[in-house]
Amino acid sequence: MASESAGILLFRRREGELEVLLVHPGGPFWATKDLGAWTIPKGEPEAGEDPRAAALREFAEETGSALGAPELRELGSVRQRAGKLVRAWAAEGDLDAGAIRSNRFTLEWPPRSGTLREYPEVDRAAWFALAEARERINPAQRAFLDRLADA
Repeated sequence: MASESAGILLFRRREGELEVLLVHPGGPFWATKDLGAWTIPKGEPEAGEDPRAAALREFAEETGSALGAPELRELGSVRQRAGKLVRAWAAEGDLDAGAIRSNRFTLEWPPRSGTLREYPEVDRAAWFALAEARERINPAQRAFLDRLADA
């Protein structure tokens, strides 16, 4: 069974233009990937956890900024190429993308080396206008951008 994730698409308006916050996955696999690698802050709900609550928790863990109790607009779900189902909500807000502090994970790297290394789950975040966000985001998640623009 494919895994599921829940996430938040944070947006703001700058000079009449919609911008969205995307994050870049940390770790050695993603280090050289850019276009199509960015994502909304998201993660797997814990057993029995409400997906909306999981989306808010994961946003805080991956950015270091809690959103509090924002008005959330449901953006539905998408299925990514590897089969993961991603559910998303949009929230209007702002934060300093250059000041994010992500949680960390441990990985054996290089593979089969016996060396454990620690990496941030998210190595950077940035605000993008919708046109550029469409180029950078995981292709399946482009639907979230379209749904936000249509709302």
